[in-house]
Amino acid sequence: MSRQVGRVETLFLHGRDGDFLVAVTRDGDRVFRAVLDLKETDAGPRPGRFRIKRGSSEEPRDPSQFVELARRAERIRISQQTSPADRERLNAMLDGYQLDALTVRTCRYCASAGRYSPITEDTAIKADRDYICPDCATQELDGELAYAGGLTGAAQDRLEDLLLEVQDLDRITDLLQGELDPDLTKFDEIGATVEDVDPVATADLDLHSALKSQVTDRFESLLPVQSLSVRNGLLGGDDQLVVSATATGKTLVGELAGIDRALKGKGKLLFLVPLVALANQKEENFEERYGDLVDVTIRVGGSRVTGGGTRFDPAADVVVGTYEGIDHALRTGKDLGDIGTVVIDEVHTLKEGERGHRLDGMISRLKHYCQTRESAGGDYDGAQWIYLSATVGNPEWLAKRLRARLIEFEERPVPIERHLTFADAQEKVRIENRLVRRAFDSKSSKGYRGQTIIFTNSRRRCHEISRKLEYDSAPYHAGLDYGRRKRVERQFGNQDLAAVVTTAALAAGVDFPASQVVFDTLAMGIEWLSVQEFEQMLGRAGRPDYHDQGVVYLLVEPDCTYHNSLEMTEDEVAFKLLKGEMEDVRTVYDLSAAAEETLANVAVAGKGAKRLNDRMLGDVPTKRAIAKLLEWDFIDGLEPTPLGRAVTRHFLAPDDAFAILDRIRREMDPHELVAELELRDED
Repeated sequence: MSRQVGRVETLFLHGRDGDFLVAVTRDGDRVFRAVLDLKETDAGPRPGRFRIKRGSSEEPRDPSQFVELARRAERIRISQQTSPADRERLNAMLDGYQLDALTVRTCRYCASAGRYSPITEDTAIKADRDYICPDCATQELDGELAYAGGLTGAAQDRLEDLLLEVQDLDRITDLLQGELDPDLTKFDEIGATVEDVDPVATADLDLHSALKSQVTDRFESLLPVQSLSVRNGLLGGDDQLVVSATATGKTLVGELAGIDRALKGKGKLLFLVPLVALANQKEENFEERYGDLVDVTIRVGGSRVTGGGTRFDPAADVVVGTYEGIDHALRTGKDLGDIGTVVIDEVHTLKEGERGHRLDGMISRLKHYCQTRESAGGDYDGAQWIYLSATVGNPEWLAKRLRARLIEFEERPVPIERHLTFADAQEKVRIENRLVRRAFDSKSSKGYRGQTIIFTNSRRRCHEISRKLEYDSAPYHAGLDYGRRKRVERQFGNQDLAAVVTTAALAAGVDFPASQVVFDTLAMGIEWLSVQEFEQMLGRAGRPDYHDQGVVYLLVEPDCTYHNSLEMTEDEVAFKLLKGEMEDVRTVYDLSAAAEETLANVAVAGKGAKRLNDRMLGDVPTKRAIAKLLEWDFIDGLEPTPLGRAVTRHFLAPDDAFAILDRIRREMDPHELVAELELRDED
């Protein structure tokens, strides 16, 4: 026995039903474990039976060997989980051999397995009504995570860190059941930041008298980002890239320059946005705010009739449009008159897949239009360009490529708490209901109820969530008619709705004063959110004139993807978004995108198409694109063929054009053709 064991560092005893587990450790490792029975003698309790455990079997040994082990042990410890009566018997037995033992707090799981694992107040983790060691608690948590469907390393690390921090296994596992313990769901807080910028008094602005009168009635001074812009040449006609957080006042920068130049006869204002829903709201805002000073119209596509039923007026002083609406006019040779100011809102769209290269091409084509008109003579002296964004990872590079002065203002008007919790699709709705109720039942110090925007990834899911919320809510997406969208906007603005449930239609900036943003999914359609999109959307939470703080909740389904094209799982994406750095805004061209934009530039500029390509943000392989356009019979020389004009007029990528041509040649019914193309897009 002595030759087998050698030095005994710790002899650990743990009582169970009628006997005692014995563990012998040396240098922190268990040498062996055994089972000890005590017998009563005239001298008191003494070792009775002693068995060494070998796997599932037990080898009987002489009880005197236990006494030898105890005498050679540097320390003897008895688990606190051993009953008081059994501890008394053990101590009486050890006293008989003039040995001392200390009672220690140990991990119940380890003790039951015959392991010596002392725990302290700093390391003990509550599990049910007992306390266990961090290793056992982590194993228990891993089992719960496996049952829940498995989490990625980052999500698992997050929960394990929380486990060690709060030292309560039940609170952590409750998170997997959708509990909203704010101490655990809170990921971080982005504090309010305010740069020290001397405000510009509106009375000092060099504006047209009618506009100045209106502006001074509304404000005594400009907000910081507006003041920076004015001091850096806004009203002198300088091109600017304005990068500042949501709700810091960027839009007024474009309005001041554009309305002022329009009233002074320097050309109309084009205010361009990525989405129809956003264009409709901007047009209504312009009409309400400046309708008595200027004529306002909207251009959101090839149609001459807007969503509100009014005709597009190309002679209007202010044209609010989508990128595609104005680009369609350029591609089809429409006369837009003298353009004094172009405002490109959400300019970070340049980095997006299909929409990015089309915005890049549209900017180049519109600059060509303005320069051509300027070179024709007359009083027109070109356009001022103002680019707006809340989220740009490479603002200096982007400003240089756009030939614009960078106005960067890093301010967050109110602090934002960001929370993360885990739940499946059905559990998410229950959580959303609680979050909406909790927000709407509270009021800010400014007297406004908390209201919620819930972002999800499909129109169907919008309606599903909205139906299940207890408080008044409404779905909001591009599939709703114009009147219904406007009704939802008014109801939310009047605080008649506790929540709106939306797809990407709101993400780009439709103006809902929400205190809380909830991400039902981290996918929009069949793509994961980018960091830019995520920042833009969470920036909707908290408005300085309404709320004391913003709250953001990410409801993450472990090990979930929403489409087979998605490589990452939702929990992986969550940590990428929460910890990720802002992505650079760059437009990348493959051959298909290069051919599409080159064809549009040929349609607009003919032989000047290469010059338009060269000044675009991305590097366009012009020679390869021209060669392909010739091969496909989209151009003849540097003129579009009738087929090429049809393709560019309808914003068709080459693959889509070929698919349509193939089906036309097969004399497919038009309705079947459209249905098949829709299914093709879904695939």
